[in-house]
Amino acid sequence: MKNIDKAYENIDFLNSPVGRSVRILSEFLEPMGRFKKEGVRNTIVVFGSARILPRAQARKNLAKIKARYRHSGGRGAAARRALGKAMNDLEMSAYYEDASEVAYLLMKWSNTLSKDRQLAICSGGGPGIMEAANKGAIRGGGRSIGLNISLPFEQETNPYISTNLDFEFHYFFMRKFWFLYPAKGLLMFPGGFGTLDELMEVLTLVQTKKVTKPMPIILYGREYWNRMLNFKEMVRMGVISQSDLKIFRFADTPREAFTLMREQLLKIYAKKAHIGILHG
Repeated sequence: MKNIDKAYENIDFLNSPVGRSVRILSEFLEPMGRFKKEGVRNTIVVFGSARILPRAQARKNLAKIKARYRHSGGRGAAARRALGKAMNDLEMSAYYEDASEVAYLLMKWSNTLSKDRQLAICSGGGPGIMEAANKGAIRGGGRSIGLNISLPFEQETNPYISTNLDFEFHYFFMRKFWFLYPAKGLLMFPGGFGTLDELMEVLTLVQTKKVTKPMPIILYGREYWNRMLNFKEMVRMGVISQSDLKIFRFADTPREAFTLMREQLLKIYAKKAHIGILHG
């Protein structure tokens, strides 16, 4: 008698166009089951660039580039571009250190809360700001979640993710769902297209009241965000309302971001009973 694979064991089917709905459902149900098993109910999500380096690495890179630059006598456009990039990388590395510190402060505070209100730090699981946030969470004695996604570049998993809380997604929209659904607060650090995409989707969902839960949204680095996005000009041009600017707050130091997040979360907890992610 010939053995025939069951449909759910048929890899060719699961990876085919007709199996897409099964794959999508898997990326909804598997994280739900794992979060429930691990007792994850509340997260603070940290978004930001995968390309921002730790300060020590940025300094090391700049020293090497400077040595090459001096050796070449500063000749050539390529040498000048490399030096400029290395100097910029060092400047931007401050955000890596700040993201790590904010996550550390939040997890230290979280450990003082009752178990049903404790928080985990959640990032995209990759390098840069994501790594910094996960690193700070571990240093602060908290749990660290990584919602990674399969990409042809940039997105190697960082080593600072708690056991059983490292996820790998194929679909961006399912990954975004799991960023937002358990989130009790969001920290948006400087980033590129991906970070802007995540920021704008969140702001749109809150603005249109598709997300109604109270959720602090903090944009870290006022100068960066005001250079990238002229919110006041958007109000002046009538494409958003003045009240839309109340959806988010700015912070420029780890302590300021931590204090804003803590104060807003305490107000939320005081006003309403906690609702776990798997019960609401």
